Amino acid sequence: MDYGLKGQVAIVTGSTSGIGQALASALAMAGVNVVLNGFGDHTAIERDRTAMEEVADVRVLYHGADMTKPDEIADMVAFAKRELGRLDILVNNAGVQHVAPIEDFPIEKWDQIIAINLTSAFHGVRAAVPIMKAQGRGRLINIASAHALVASPFKAAYVAAKHGIAGLTKTVALEVAQAGITCNAICPGYVKTPLVESQIADQATARGMTPEQVMKDVILAAQPTKKFVEFDQLAGLMLYLASDAGASVNGAMLSVDGGWTAQ
Repeated sequence: MDYGLKGQVAIVTGSTSGIGQALASALAMAGVNVVLNGFGDHTAIERDRTAMEEVADVRVLYHGADMTKPDEIADMVAFAKRELGRLDILVNNAGVQHVAPIEDFPIEKWDQIIAINLTSAFHGVRAAVPIMKAQGRGRLINIASAHALVASPFKAAYVAAKHGIAGLTKTVALEVAQAGITCNAICPGYVKTPLVESQIADQATARGMTPEQVMKDVILAAQPTKKFVEFDQLAGLMLYLASDAGASVNGAMLSVDGGWTAQ
């Protein structure tokens, strides 16, 4: 499908693995020049960057901004504009997780999760909006979670951060509505990413269950389809929101969760 995005420029945070990597790849295959971001082995990141660039025949760059550092986030946005000439799409995807009862929740983990999952999106949007306003068009897409709409136990920081993303998304959408910019959030259910696989082990410890029991009775228990959400299902919605077809979708929290939040 041609989404009419060829030649546009996107930043996808947390795109060296998991959902972010899949979204960045989908944008590249749609003809978008992409700035990757995230931590990991530098050799592996460069290998993946080069492969994406060659397969999609677009420019793919990498910026190693630390999502806990506002100056580095602002520099990443400036880097995209400087190196690629514009910025059309910002996908705030970076995220981390920690599972623990509230009374045992480490303070440093709370601070880290709020910084990476919520505050980094604020800094990215704050830096990107002036560029998009000058262009007369832009797409801000926040990767939230079903946990932006409902809660689960032992995830105080993550749920708080994702609920914060919902508020940020709606507020920004109202502010930029007449500037040719939209701001929306995609709310996935469980996707089988490295983050979710680590949650299975953490949940098993927190609940005193086996990993197999967690998979059956905790993770997929929330999703009526009993299936993980697929990467391409998220990518399809993201590309729609980035395209002109999605121009009237603004301030929306869009669930892709197999019916989880319909319950």
